Amino acid sequence: MTWIIDNLGMILDLAVVHLRQSLIALVIGFVIAIPLGRIAWRYRLVRGPVIVLTGLLYTIPSLALLVLLPGLFGYSATIESNLVAALTIYSIAILVRSVADGLDSVDPDVRQAAAAMGYGPARRFWTVELPLAGPVILAGLRVAAVSTISLATVGILIGVSNLGYLFTDGLQRRIIEEVLAGVVVVVVLALVIDALLVLAGRLVMPWQRASSRKAATGAGKAAIA
Repeated sequence: MTWIIDNLGMILDLAVVHLRQSLIALVIGFVIAIPLGRIAWRYRLVRGPVIVLTGLLYTIPSLALLVLLPGLFGYSATIESNLVAALTIYSIAILVRSVADGLDSVDPDVRQAAAAMGYGPARRFWTVELPLAGPVILAGLRVAAVSTISLATVGILIGVSNLGYLFTDGLQRRIIEEVLAGVVVVVVLALVIDALLVLAGRLVMPWQRASSRKAATGAGKAAIA
């Protein structure tokens, strides 16, 4: 505890950097996954290849990807953008399937009703299909957020500073408190972001909250009966 108190400022600075790197990758990955997921859902012939290929990206070892990307695109491996790019790829690998599955969960009758009301494909997607697919997409986004925050720690192995510094420095200097501080802060960040995503989902999709209460009420009445 003495080490943690003495270095609290450094821990907080590293946590802010770590969170920034993770959130940038998550947002970019989400933006890219939306059109890719829609393509995979709409065009059945390419659904399999798109989901399989994006899913395979997650199987690439993180350290190998951090070395491979600079070799392919000719930039330095030690810059923060390299880590963000790798984390973005991993988030896309998770989110594309979530978007496709979410769109699959939308009732076809709702689509037909929207079309009958004069909604074009683009308007129907943004105002009907995507909001109704929200719960499934949110579940994938929560998984991607936790995964991204944890994977970001490998950045220190290529010289990109974040909470991973506490792991490597603590192990090299045999300061267990430093390593534990890194683990705890990463877990706390993941839990906080997950809670914020849940809260955002409730605010953006209030109908989901209402339907959950209705389902719970129905289950309670059935149990009583």
